[in-house]
Amino acid sequence: MKTTPSHDYQRVYVWEQPVRWFHWINAAAIVVLGVSGFLIAHPPAFVTSTEASAGYWFGAMRFAHFATGYVFAVNLAFRIYWSLVGNRFASWRNFFPLTRAQIRQVWEVIQVDILQSSNKPVHALGHNAVAYFTYCGTLFLSLFQIVSGFGLYAPTSDFWFPQLFTWVVPLFGSEQNLRIFHYAVTWAFALFTFVHVYLVVYHDYVEGHGGLSSIIGGWKFMEKHQAQAEQTTGLSAIVTRTTAPAEAAATAAAKPAPAKSP
Repeated sequence: MKTTPSHDYQRVYVWEQPVRWFHWINAAAIVVLGVSGFLIAHPPAFVTSTEASAGYWFGAMRFAHFATGYVFAVNLAFRIYWSLVGNRFASWRNFFPLTRAQIRQVWEVIQVDILQSSNKPVHALGHNAVAYFTYCGTLFLSLFQIVSGFGLYAPTSDFWFPQLFTWVVPLFGSEQNLRIFHYAVTWAFALFTFVHVYLVVYHDYVEGHGGLSSIIGGWKFMEKHQAQAEQTTGLSAIVTRTTAPAEAAATAAAKPAPAKSP
């Protein structure tokens, strides 16, 4: 028998403040790194009447690129740490295909987002499986950009941290070879950014869970019978019977009190 949605929504705190800070710092860093990296690869020619020694815009651009690289690296390291200590929606287990249910959810999302052969929303309090696995891919791309970027920076820096990556250039044969890969991954991030923004807006419209605002305030909304279902755990389609104390209290408060016997 088909049940009729109650439209009785429950507000659930999904994205903790550290996760939200990571998201926006990461977004700003990617924009600065992408723009400055493009200008470093394709420096424009400025016609000016000042002495060449007075114009240091390219040096300033390189400084902005490398300084933001440190921010990008530290921010990513913090997110990896938070995947170990954060709530279930931030857990590292979400980002890897550990169960058949996760793989099944990937197919369900593909039917909605790409094939558009289904208009049935995939309900997940956290990210859906495709989003989690995509972010896992961007993690490895980010690590490559950090390693290759500091490898290119090492010959011009006396600081100890870039010197940890002096082995990268010999591995790729030359600086130019490494620079080509570093530059190519930059365009992969540009493509990811456009697709990411589109899908966030699209899913916010289709699912109506407040996904777009949740990365600002941390809260998402879902019908109570879905939010309390065992499969809606924040671990992408991983069924679990464990319940955090605060969540258990919220669930208990939502249930009617049992009638007292005479």
